Amino acid sequence: MKPIYDAWLIQIEITNACNIGCANCTRLVGHHRKPYFMDLDFIEKAIDSLEGFKGGIGIMGGEPTLHPQFEEICKLIQRKGLTHKAGLWTSGYKWNEYKKIIKETFKLGVYFNDHSDPRQRHKPILVAISEVVKDKKLMWKLIDNCWVQETWSPSINPKGGFFCEVAAALDLTFNGPGGYPIEPGWWNKTPEEFRDQVERYCPMCGAALPFTCPSNKEAYDYVLPKNYQRLLKIKSPKALCRRVKIFDRKMSKKEILRVMKNWKPYEYLGGGKRKKDLTLEDVLIIKQIPPLRILEAIIRNPIEAISTSVKYPKDVLNYTVYGIKKKIKRLISFGGKC
Repeated sequence: MKPIYDAWLIQIEITNACNIGCANCTRLVGHHRKPYFMDLDFIEKAIDSLEGFKGGIGIMGGEPTLHPQFEEICKLIQRKGLTHKAGLWTSGYKWNEYKKIIKETFKLGVYFNDHSDPRQRHKPILVAISEVVKDKKLMWKLIDNCWVQETWSPSINPKGGFFCEVAAALDLTFNGPGGYPIEPGWWNKTPEEFRDQVERYCPMCGAALPFTCPSNKEAYDYVLPKNYQRLLKIKSPKALCRRVKIFDRKMSKKEILRVMKNWKPYEYLGGGKRKKDLTLEDVLIIKQIPPLRILEAIIRNPIEAISTSVKYPKDVLNYTVYGIKKKIKRLISFGGKC
């Protein structure tokens, strides 16, 4: 595992409220009886605790724009002079209402995914690896090389700081002891120093388990028996409404190694990525969308595209050049085939 201080970004999870109900949500949305909204003072404390951290600062949920003080949070980031390293994760809810301040605040990127396409996948977090893998040496090898910890982010929620955003969700959901105190430098930890969280949460998690990810449009979450009992104990709305499906079987080492050959859990978008009705101005704000989508936006709404080009000529030019360069680089990488 990588040290927290080497992570590319640390998320501040300002709420676990969400306007959509995906199956197998990594934040376990649907299992909380009541959502939280992080107060502004704690958000400022969280931001200040990351002074000296070289990576970015993410604002995430749930759906962060549901936070009643979302605009004040954006202004706080601006006052701190951190717009260059701030990113936002959103499904696009309240997009039109907050588009202007989002553009002004999140220069690191806006990671926009509306979750509407059924080809998108969510890893079943509640399929506990400790109940599926009999070989504990293999289990810990999988955990120590978990793709979530390697490519995603440490996290701050109202209960403290965590080496992994999924561990943070598990602690919050199952009334765990909480994370590390949010104080300056809390993130300056090696894997040995956050091993307590690894041993507490990773065995009950399914992220590191080679497993075919189901569609996020399924009607239920996959869970294993122990996690199901934990859900009943906290009176999870999803569990009580029988919107969970018990996955109760073991996986042999041979089966795990076979699945791993073609296992790409990080490709959770599965081909269907984001809204298809974005305007040119939207594309310029989001930026993570493939650059050539700019042409789709122009064709779809030419009048809006002309207005945006007049309003932001430099942005349109820079993004178009970026798109052309990226396309040429891809053509060269694939020997002229794309």
